Amino acid sequence: MASDGAGAAATPAKASPKKANLLDPHSIKHLLDETISDVVKSKGYAEDTRLGNWKLAIGAAVIAIALLAQFYPKKFPQNREFLLGCIALYVVLNVVLLILSYTKEKDAIMFTHPPAGSFSSTGLVISSKLPRFSDMYTLTIASADPQSISANKPVHFTKSVTKWFTKEGVLVEGLFWKDIERLIDDYNSERKSK
Repeated sequence: MASDGAGAAATPAKASPKKANLLDPHSIKHLLDETISDVVKSKGYAEDTRLGNWKLAIGAAVIAIALLAQFYPKKFPQNREFLLGCIALYVVLNVVLLILSYTKEKDAIMFTHPPAGSFSSTGLVISSKLPRFSDMYTLTIASADPQSISANKPVHFTKSVTKWFTKEGVLVEGLFWKDIERLIDDYNSERKSK
């Protein structure tokens, strides 16, 4: 486990320490993912919420179709074709949501725009994995547009989460921030060496 020593001094100023249940891998992954988002934003990358907004709009359309089918003024025998159309649209839009999740989102926890003042035309895709029954956390940083000329090779690391948590489940943010910043710097330095 990580110590509470000198690494904690580099931790960004927070009112209370971040704590996770060490027996719950979802709690650990959620806490690490939230912290990664903070680190990436502190490095000058603004979050790109376009995909999330599209998913919300499609979800709202699905709900509107369901409400329309439920509260349509005519009763069942007279509105059969209308209900069949609503059911078909409901299924199609839910399939579109699933396709977006499986093809675009995958394991991504954050999409970003390029940093302000950067010559890069592509942002980042930050993704993470914490397999079930494992303490090995994998973080990957890749280009949001891999076909772009300014895209870079993805970089990643795999480390045990025990390096970043105390025995009580408190995240030692300073150590974790350094690892994330080093990975972002590795991604950016490879771009400069192209």
